[in-house]
Amino acid sequence: MTAATVVAEGLHRAFEAPGGGMVQAIDALSLTVRPGELTALVGPDGAGKTTLLRMIAGLLTPGGGRLEVLGTDVAAHPQRVQDRISYMPQRFGLYEDLSVQENLDLYADLHRVPQAERRPRFARLLEMTDMARFTARPAGKLSGGMKQKLGLACTLVRAPDLLLLDEPSVGVDPLSRRDLWAIVQQLVDADRLSVIVSTAYMDEAARCAQVHVMNRGRILASGTPGDLRARAAGLTFAAAPPPDMHPRTLQARLLGAPELVIDATPHGGAVHYVRQPQADDDALATLLGGAVTGPRAETLEDAFMLLLRQHEGHAEPALPDAAHEAPVTTPDPTKPIISVRDLVRRFGNFTAVASTSFEVMPGEIFGLLGPNGAGKTTTFRMLCGLLPATEGHLEVAGRDLRTARARARARIGYVAQKFSLYGNLSVRENLEFFGGAYGLRGKVLKERVREALARFDLEPDARSGLLPAGYKQRLAMATGLLHAPQILFLDEPTSGIDPLARRAFWRTITGLANSGVTIIVTTHFMEEAEYCDRIAIQDAGEMLVIGTPQEVREKAGAEDGADMNTAFIGIVEQARAHRATREAAA
Repeated sequence: MTAATVVAEGLHRAFEAPGGGMVQAIDALSLTVRPGELTALVGPDGAGKTTLLRMIAGLLTPGGGRLEVLGTDVAAHPQRVQDRISYMPQRFGLYEDLSVQENLDLYADLHRVPQAERRPRFARLLEMTDMARFTARPAGKLSGGMKQKLGLACTLVRAPDLLLLDEPSVGVDPLSRRDLWAIVQQLVDADRLSVIVSTAYMDEAARCAQVHVMNRGRILASGTPGDLRARAAGLTFAAAPPPDMHPRTLQARLLGAPELVIDATPHGGAVHYVRQPQADDDALATLLGGAVTGPRAETLEDAFMLLLRQHEGHAEPALPDAAHEAPVTTPDPTKPIISVRDLVRRFGNFTAVASTSFEVMPGEIFGLLGPNGAGKTTTFRMLCGLLPATEGHLEVAGRDLRTARARARARIGYVAQKFSLYGNLSVRENLEFFGGAYGLRGKVLKERVREALARFDLEPDARSGLLPAGYKQRLAMATGLLHAPQILFLDEPTSGIDPLARRAFWRTITGLANSGVTIIVTTHFMEEAEYCDRIAIQDAGEMLVIGTPQEVREKAGAEDGADMNTAFIGIVEQARAHRATREAAA
């Protein structure tokens, strides 16, 4: 296996834009993918990662240039390539009414896998994915992480020479992500399989032998993770804010000075930032205020953000950092705005949420975390008044949800995990429709829509369903804020969004909290837990821990400065070990 797996030279691909004209998705792109290695494609939304993968898979024809896959001109002979590859797109097509085993059988039939090969192949796939116990379970009854593992198994029912994975871990919790990557790494190490993966997680890209950083259809840089990290050498620092300052406040201040700071993120109670190479030392010291600062080791994400900022220039963030409208009614800051006591939700004999209690104060950012299937979404839907509780007391915005659900919902904004607006309507039409649903009329509605279009930089006549993922999130956020709610519920709002867009999104969230809006957020990006005032971690319907990010790290036994990903995995694994011990004793 000495020949390159993929060779692209001067590759082009354009699409017709919704408003007319052409959009260059792939622009004079050249790269080489070596055989038997794990290769990553990283880049912001619209960088061209999915388009490139679809061309490699023979599903899109290049508009120009040369593209060879496994020694074959894919434009001339797409079927030859497709017979030797496996491709798992972002939305892999599982049949939810079929069982795990029936899905495997179906995909084996589609790929004409000989019967003699199926039994050993299935046995290995089920062992790798740890799903041998669930072969009779319908795919629709699996958790998000298990669905992704089943999708990967179905992709691998035949032995390919090249595996293409398009954002395989979107919407998957840290433990399931770890399992997915263990499977992929095993395939690379044991079978010398060539794998190309696009990902929004820089820690995943750091596992790869080669990383290609893309933006606007071009390759900005290629190399090993170490090669790319070296680009940020000497520019990376950690700043510990004063005791009375939340790390997200310092982060927002640093991101507001792009002439001095390239990037900044909360991390382990401090703020990790990347300074501009030519930043004025005195100006930077003034910006940092009383923060205690020291150098730290550079990461791949530091280099990624450095490359993007250099390519984009000092552009303003995608979402604004301006002052936000305060809620229509201001809650009493001394009383909880959400009060949950002994909350239980059952579906038949299955208990999705078991005796959960917590409170949220006005203006707080409260994170609800947990593995796939932990009961987060069920809890979330009960808090929003979308699902009645089986038992317990649930009060939101001063309203008991058992007796005044509609009145409570009037004070709530909601941004769903998946885009849930009307794709055939324009941006303006969606805003007007949902504004009317919230009770806005006449001049007030027109003014709110005008402000939302300007605040979120939205094109009013664009068709909503054709917007890029980042712009769909802007529209969903604008819709949820039209009626100036007291509480904003965000269900995995940054799932599938690149680090650049996530930074901008959280600057907006910080601004909302500063204006008095209470934020309840679920997320699988553990770095985002650092933005929260407090977080709660659930698993198997049980509340495992509630506290500030620092308190959660301490309860997990994590070292000082450890990231939240490590603390999260530690707490969940400890709880599962205790649960297993109790069940064995019973």
